[in-house]
Amino acid sequence: MTQSRTPEKTIAIDIRLLGKKRTGDETVFFHLTKAILKLDTASQYRLLTDEPDPTKIQALAARLECAGQKNVAIVPLSAQNRFIWNLWTLPRYLFRNRIDVLHTQYILPLCIPKRTKIAVHIHDVSFRAYPAFIGWSDRLFLALLIPRSLRQAAIIITPSQFTKDEIVRYYGTRAEKIIVIPNAVGEDFLADVPEDAARDRGLREKYHLPERFVLYVGTLQPRKNIPFLIEAFSRLKRQVPEMKLVLVGNRTAHNADRRLDEVIARTQMEGEVIFPGFVDQADLPHIVRLAEIFAFPSLYEGFGIPLLEAMSQGVAVAASDIPCLREVGGDAAAYFDPQSLDACAEMLYTLFIDQKQKETLVRRGQERVRSFSWQASAVLLHNEYNKL
Repeated sequence: MTQSRTPEKTIAIDIRLLGKKRTGDETVFFHLTKAILKLDTASQYRLLTDEPDPTKIQALAARLECAGQKNVAIVPLSAQNRFIWNLWTLPRYLFRNRIDVLHTQYILPLCIPKRTKIAVHIHDVSFRAYPAFIGWSDRLFLALLIPRSLRQAAIIITPSQFTKDEIVRYYGTRAEKIIVIPNAVGEDFLADVPEDAARDRGLREKYHLPERFVLYVGTLQPRKNIPFLIEAFSRLKRQVPEMKLVLVGNRTAHNADRRLDEVIARTQMEGEVIFPGFVDQADLPHIVRLAEIFAFPSLYEGFGIPLLEAMSQGVAVAASDIPCLREVGGDAAAYFDPQSLDACAEMLYTLFIDQKQKETLVRRGQERVRSFSWQASAVLLHNEYNKL
């Protein structure tokens, strides 16, 4: 008697964020999706997007390296806005197609077929820890819908033990339902790129980068604590006048901190703080490599990929002494109290003058980066899909 073959699963992944330049969450879903598609050629994958343009869809397939992959299809599901997409567009697709697993982020569709198991990805719960830092409409939307997502999902995926603990603390979710699948750095940060003085000069001209600078990369949301960093940097300038501060992030985003201009004016840092804007992804590893120190003063994180990105480029990292960043950075970063200007300024100055400590952090950082990989995380994700 022959054994019956286990039927292949059809897995749908919500990839609406991809290509929309929303930084952290997009980065995670891009690399994790790309890795799982390379790993699992047995299951059927349906990548759900709200992008209607065939040219952009082809470009997305090329980025994910799945063009022509027989078990993968990108499915355009257009909707006027995210509410209609969750209320009507996605549920209609799920009921019309046999989908065994839906992997989405934060918010579940209004109606879900019984056969479809949900894996919901919660990158962080900063909206619960620091509700004052987001708009009232988003705050209400998340307050109403996140508890439902956590209840109805078969599994909850988070990038860190810290975020898992936070979900349990704030929502009372059973810990065994929450799976930690760590983030990592992309291949572009791991590539062995030779020194190129002409390229570096071109980058300095393109993004108005100074010769020596402290670097921050990320969103400019209030929880990122950027006004604090500017003030701490103004104290560092008294000791290291040639140093400048470069902030890579979208200054015009709807959730960007509105205090930046006021703090720059008050600390007389006009011309000393540089905003290159949203840089091309291909340029980012090279920009990071040019930095003297990488500073990450965030008050709250779900993981902290920028720490690993800086470490991968041989740059010493100074980061907030908060549990999540300790979990990610280990002994490969220097930590400071994110509410003490003196502590932050002193740490930056120490890394500037103490070459031995800087070299130790750089060596540890390059070792630390190897502890995380998207391939290993894809294996964990694949195992969880198979259990559903």
